[in-house]
Amino acid sequence: QVQLAESGGGLVQAGGSLSLSCAATGRTSSLYKVAWFRQAPGKERVFVASVGWGSGITGYADSVTGRLAISRDSARNTLSLRMDSLKPKDPAAYYCAGQVYGDNCWSLWGQGTQVTVSS
Repeated sequence: QVQLAESGGGLVQAGGSLSLSCAATGRTSSLYKVAWFRQAPGKERVFVASVGWGSGITGYADSVTGRLAISRDSARNTLSLRMDSLKPKDPAAYYCAGQVYGDNCWSLWGQGTQVTVSS
């Protein structure tokens, strides 16, 4: 099994930048793809960005293209999300998610890290 743990959330001013990290432990060789999701208060959890664990191929939600950058270091078993030009719509709990080979769903989840944006 794989465990995911996020870190790096906090308070940032609108227009500022923040980087989130996710550490993967356990049977990381089973990872196929990893991603970031976010969930604002009272709203559903939504997809932000993904990256192939082995391929490095990235994908982004239309709403964040150009402002967020996802990356992974499979040697260090870490996933990162760089967020620039943070907006009032960006505050949320950010979750790291994983998909293992043979699965067709995001079956692995971290506990989440909170991002708050001040105006």
